[in-house]
Amino acid sequence: MNLIIWLVVGGLIGWVASMMMRTDGQQGIILNVVVGIVGALLGGWLLSPLLGAGTINNNDFSLPSLGVSLLGAVILLAIVNLVRRGRPR
Repeated sequence: MNLIIWLVVGGLIGWVASMMMRTDGQQGIILNVVVGIVGALLGGWLLSPLLGAGTINNNDFSLPSLGVSLLGAVILLAIVNLVRRGRPR
């Protein structure tokens, strides 16, 4: 059951992050889940020690952990946008 909740919450975080970065039309539901989960990993690695909060990957389901995971997903999408900018579309 935890895996299903993890995937759903990761998908929602990825979707919100893609809406914030205006890449929602380019992504599907699978990529939103991947962005949410990888963004939570990135947020846990970069932001969690600075803010003192866990992420959804650490089974810490709280408002600060959702914020750290969302910030990690936004940072991930910003990095992807910077890399894509140099390539022709």
